[in-house]
Amino acid sequence: MKFNSFDELLAQVRGKTNRVVVPGANNDEVLTALRMGVENRIISGGVLIGPAAQVKEMAARVGLDLGIFQLEEMADFAEMCNRAVDLVRAGKGDFLVKGLVDTKFYMKAILRKEVAAVPEGGILSHFALFHLDNYHKMFAVTDAAILISPTLEQKVKIVENAVGIMRALGVETPKVSAVCPVEKVNPKIPSTLDAEALVKLNRDGVIKNCVVEGPYDIYITFSKTLAAEKGVKGAVVPGETDIALLPSLDAANPMYKSISFFGAGVKSATVLAGANMPVILPSRTDSPVTKLHSIALACFLKDAGR
Repeated sequence: MKFNSFDELLAQVRGKTNRVVVPGANNDEVLTALRMGVENRIISGGVLIGPAAQVKEMAARVGLDLGIFQLEEMADFAEMCNRAVDLVRAGKGDFLVKGLVDTKFYMKAILRKEVAAVPEGGILSHFALFHLDNYHKMFAVTDAAILISPTLEQKVKIVENAVGIMRALGVETPKVSAVCPVEKVNPKIPSTLDAEALVKLNRDGVIKNCVVEGPYDIYITFSKTLAAEKGVKGAVVPGETDIALLPSLDAANPMYKSISFFGAGVKSATVLAGANMPVILPSRTDSPVTKLHSIALACFLKDAGR
């Protein structure tokens, strides 16, 4: 099934059993998202880790009934994250939801050798799914949180991670735009050389199950009209992009936050791609609705075996 909206995604996972484990649960936005998840019947319980008194006070404020959750007292960020990952490993929860903890502690807990969260040869990357009023379908931006300056080899794996999720969401052959500052290969702009290489690897069958084109700027990526004005011919990705691959964290993170802040009617979800367990990785400042949609996406990927 191909999803056209987050409402359709929520409807697909509603009524299924999903237990969350939240390190740093003393966060209004996360607890509000959990309340919404319970109301939408996509959360059936789980474990909330953090300063118990604060969690109880905040839960009461946002209207979350803690009766279906187990509460664990803990104050240290690193300990919270390690405990959360261990609970999921032990089958006490279905997936992780990042609360009021630093990403570095969250990621370090997931990447512990004994956890084995990343399949051999794989990498972790951030996957942000968007739906905007002024674009005709859902699309993803990657990698906006994990890899600072990905190599060409890492970009291949970022694409593969994102393609796997989009295919699970019903997009059989995702269209990938290798986004750069300009639309022509320029030896002085390394991202354009990587884009050229990614296109070749796709054409040679190394990167499978998708179409990769570029280098494209943002205008070409999301508009057929502007692509035609810039002289791009015979391409299938412009204006039909399913995955926007950004060249670095410096580019991807500001784009992710700009869309979230300024986008027309923006709705979004974020997960960690490449792990063998669903992991939600929102910004601490993301809205409760974004966190709800992220939980729904994690629920779907869990059921899809992603």
